[in-house]
Amino acid sequence: MNNDKTNPVDWKSVIAIVEDNNKLMGVELLKRGGFLDILWTKSSEVFDHDWKKFASECGLSVEPAALLDTDSNRMVVVGFDSAGTIFNRTTVPDVGDKEIESIIELQAETRLPLPPEQIELDWRAGKLQNGQLGVTIAVARKEQLQKFVDNVKCIRPAKILLNCEGLVKVWGNIFSGAEQNAIVLSCGAHNTQVCLVDGGRLSNAVVLDVGADDFSSTELEERSETTERFTQDMRSVLDLFGYSDHGELPVFVLSDGSPAFVGIVSSLRLAGLNARVATPDLGRLRPNSELSVETVYEYRTPIGLALMALDETSDELNVFKHLYSPAQKIIRRHWLYSTKATCAIASIMLVLLIIVSYAVDIAGPNSIEKRLDASVSDVDMDLLLKRQQLIKTVARERPDLLDLLKVVNESGGRGITLTSFSFKKGQPVSISGEASSNDELSRYEKTLQNNKGIEKVNYTANTNTKSRKITFTVTFDYKNFSRKTTKSKS
Repeated sequence: MNNDKTNPVDWKSVIAIVEDNNKLMGVELLKRGGFLDILWTKSSEVFDHDWKKFASECGLSVEPAALLDTDSNRMVVVGFDSAGTIFNRTTVPDVGDKEIESIIELQAETRLPLPPEQIELDWRAGKLQNGQLGVTIAVARKEQLQKFVDNVKCIRPAKILLNCEGLVKVWGNIFSGAEQNAIVLSCGAHNTQVCLVDGGRLSNAVVLDVGADDFSSTELEERSETTERFTQDMRSVLDLFGYSDHGELPVFVLSDGSPAFVGIVSSLRLAGLNARVATPDLGRLRPNSELSVETVYEYRTPIGLALMALDETSDELNVFKHLYSPAQKIIRRHWLYSTKATCAIASIMLVLLIIVSYAVDIAGPNSIEKRLDASVSDVDMDLLLKRQQLIKTVARERPDLLDLLKVVNESGGRGITLTSFSFKKGQPVSISGEASSNDELSRYEKTLQNNKGIEKVNYTANTNTKSRKITFTVTFDYKNFSRKTTKSKS
């Protein structure tokens, strides 16, 4: 007996399709026996972006009807080009998901040039350090996302994932990326995706407009100019990621083993970066797999997205959550949902209802009243009243942090950006941030003071001589929660 067939879950495969290098690319991946089995790879012609046609060539149903049971053993995911996504790394107080989301939305509103109704965002929490939670935010233009959804909805994908997250996943699983913190570079023909990996997950990403083909010029001067521009861009990216020591993080350049990538790594090393080549480890694939290193490298992005889909613990950034919901599959209904069975059950219930009604009528009002009196007499009503009063007292002593955060956020104008929030019972509330001007900060202080429950608003501010930004810290008393409690002497 073939043990691979005993567990249907082991046979579940994923089809991943992406648009990369001006063409559509797809793979089907199966995970079993501790190995990855890439069943097939397929690409469209260059500049052919017909998703429906390509999905049909991959053996997927593109009919408008709902998915049938025959597709239930395959999951379909598609990738969105990360060049259309802005990533931001920030820290927020560890105050709960709803409160964090409120802070993030305010920051996005003040920092981005587009109004909130024109963007979609998602965030993912990282490490907690000194009471501050590291957060990765992904933001994209809603109009651009909607156009992508319109293109791919014909194949009803189960998920729409970000390509850069797939690159981090494939680097860790097939390119032997064991480091928790690193930079991963994926070079296209004329662009390079730079991914910051923090704790094994994508933390930030940018796209450079220099790619592998730009290094292949036969003109020495042109090649030198490309190298200089590329290394300078990489230094700027590391500064953006918060690593002013450019040799601190290892930089992995995904490679198919060709000399061109060795040249790219050499140029980065000469610029002071800790760069190295990362090639696919074919030992991670099914034994006797006929796929070459070059093929695995070429299809690295869809392979990474398929790996994400197979990982049930994956916590991906989903900027499409408000714009796309996967279609539900048609499933064989249980006998309970049969029309005949439902009618039969309804008939039985009707008979039971008649019997119960008759019994209640026979018992009469007097019998029911006696039972009610007995039930009430068994309960200490004073105890119930005291318990209810205690619940109300506890509720009054519990601060409504969500309401407080809403007040703090709404009191600031577009020139106010909040960066931290601290609340401890018995101490003044403390918030920090940046202001565009002293007048804006003064208005913020007055607006806070006018809110009910907020008293003794004070702030300190400093102006950065280089950036001219005003950093501030505001403290205030919130209702009775900022008052210090003293223990009574016995």
